[in-house]
Amino acid sequence: MNIHEYQGKEILRQYGVAVPKGRVAFSPEEAVNVAKELSSDVMVVKAQIHAGGRGKAGGVKIARNLEEVRAYAKELLGKVLVTHQTGPQGKEVKRLYVEEGSDIKKEYYLSLVVDRQTSRVTLMGSEEGGMNIEEVAEETPEKIFTEVIDPVVGLTGFQARRLAFNINIPKHLVNKAVKLMLGIYEAFIDKDASILEINPLAVTGDDEVIALDAKFNFDSNALYRHKDIVELRDYDEEDEKEIEASKYDLSYIALDGNIGCMVNGAGLAMATMDTISYYGGSPANFLDVGGGASAEKVKEAFKIILSDQQVKGIFVNIFGGIMKCDVIAEGVVKAASELGLEVPLVVRLEGTNVTKGKEILNESGLNITAASSLADGAEKIVKLVG
Repeated sequence: MNIHEYQGKEILRQYGVAVPKGRVAFSPEEAVNVAKELSSDVMVVKAQIHAGGRGKAGGVKIARNLEEVRAYAKELLGKVLVTHQTGPQGKEVKRLYVEEGSDIKKEYYLSLVVDRQTSRVTLMGSEEGGMNIEEVAEETPEKIFTEVIDPVVGLTGFQARRLAFNINIPKHLVNKAVKLMLGIYEAFIDKDASILEINPLAVTGDDEVIALDAKFNFDSNALYRHKDIVELRDYDEEDEKEIEASKYDLSYIALDGNIGCMVNGAGLAMATMDTISYYGGSPANFLDVGGGASAEKVKEAFKIILSDQQVKGIFVNIFGGIMKCDVIAEGVVKAASELGLEVPLVVRLEGTNVTKGKEILNESGLNITAASSLADGAEKIVKLVG
């Protein structure tokens, strides 16, 4: 789960991390009122969307008076912002963050991520912060330094200090940088984050070390522990089908293809999509119904798949362990009957109660193509759609 920059900064404030003063605004008038409260000679008007690269896309504006704040707010609100992370469709700007300007002397990059290779949280930093950090990572990776954090000990002052020296924080500001690093680590762990990125981290003219941006991503599996974080969810930034899937505890991610997939198990779902691609097809989604789906849950999964206008065929691939094939079959038949299924449907069942499941499908009277294996099913649905 992602949140907006202004929400991330509010969390960081709670942990003693220095951030500029600012507030969210949903209209030009609100933006002007916020600017009046800030009483700053320079204000920054920032588009709030769940994507990076806003600066390059024209989503960050520097205003020097209230009229400029109003003009930039009118320009940005309702604008579809296209960045390297939104894709060509972009995202509509529905809220702004207006904050006081900062006298930036130098920009740095700082982040905390979960490193899958070490299975540990890793602190990353670079003296080349700002809009081109991706190019730095690709062209001069030696400028990016890391500190792997022991989960028992946590981030130590020594590690934070070493990173501060490595990225050339001015010596007289190292202690402030260390305090900030320890603060963001505490926030990262307390809130079960999976990514926390500060780009840029800035050293200012009045010798402060502040977070000029804050990108949080949270572990969805831990959200039950953080009702305060769940309340920050912005449904306008998410795919409607993904929102609907979350209501039924379905793991769904929309893709760009035309073959809907319904599978049990993340690994099998990935293999299914790969096999469809191998035979020349294009998956329309990743959908894992989980190990304990009911017939009703399967029906809802079908509804979500069919709500995608790009779907021209569906491949159901179930390997029953905990999941029983007859339950899946009942759900498939119920969904196909109630929804008036018109696109080709290929079903491959294997595992617990497979014989009973196949009987249910065969006796349904529906136009369902049976498959004997993953490869057979993928090849059949690609041909039927193609």
